[in-house]
Amino acid sequence: MYQDVIAGNSVAAFEDYPVMAYAIEGQGIALKLATEKEAGGSYGIAVAKDTNAELLNMINTGLANLQSNGTYEEILNDYLGSDAEASNTSFFGLIQENWKTLLQGLGRTILITFASIVIALALGIFIGLFSVSPNKALNWIATIYVDIMRGVPLIVLAFFVYFSVPQLMGIRMSSTVAGIITLSLNAAAYLAEIFRGGIKAVDVGQMEAGRSLGLTYQTTMNKIILPQAIRIMIPSFINQFVITLKDTSILSIIGLVELTQTGKIIIARTYASGNMWLIIGLMYIIVITILTKISKNLEGRLKNG
Repeated sequence: MYQDVIAGNSVAAFEDYPVMAYAIEGQGIALKLATEKEAGGSYGIAVAKDTNAELLNMINTGLANLQSNGTYEEILNDYLGSDAEASNTSFFGLIQENWKTLLQGLGRTILITFASIVIALALGIFIGLFSVSPNKALNWIATIYVDIMRGVPLIVLAFFVYFSVPQLMGIRMSSTVAGIITLSLNAAAYLAEIFRGGIKAVDVGQMEAGRSLGLTYQTTMNKIILPQAIRIMIPSFINQFVITLKDTSILSIIGLVELTQTGKIIIARTYASGNMWLIIGLMYIIVITILTKISKNLEGRLKNG
């Protein structure tokens, strides 16, 4: 919200005094307090009713210990005291202070993308084969799946998987698992269409020739059609990998700490949104450019081979 005021999109922001004081005095953002601070209030920590007495006791004991041993005052001084150190919010300063955290976020992004694509590829192959099968029921299943997954916005699907599914099934699900499921279900629909398109791109006479030689539909598909179709599909598969990698940024909305969420966390501490988003954008561009080069190289080899 501070960046919205600095950008001129809002005229003021409302926030707790310690947070504002840290941003203005500790990080030096170009804002000022327009009103006097309100009298102190209270915060509460909520736990499940009648089931977390031990946890509640641990929280109360911990808070009491923080006050009695001086840690509470140390925290205040670190963030609001005269000795509080401001972060280096320049472009290179942010990289120098946060490069390890940024690389961890990038690594998690790539890992989640790989896991999602592997699952999506397996599911997409089945759906794609369903869509070109002579069996009308399988065609219908493929059509329904693709229409639903392509019709539901990714952010809505993420919310459904992360919030609704655990409630409906009475299970717990981490943001990482929910994120991988979301991306897998979404990407599988597009990979299924890529698979269907690749098979359709093979001359229909290839199937007819195989069947005329006495081969079964499945054997003709496995031995004649698919080897040709895969050569056609590989560039599109890599393109879908790139799209899925970028889609991971949406998963920050469910708390998954990938590259975009890592940037948000750093911004929450430094208030340097301009330079931080530039760094995040450049990291995405570098990775995607490398993948694009790989795709073009593979495409060239396949054409020449």
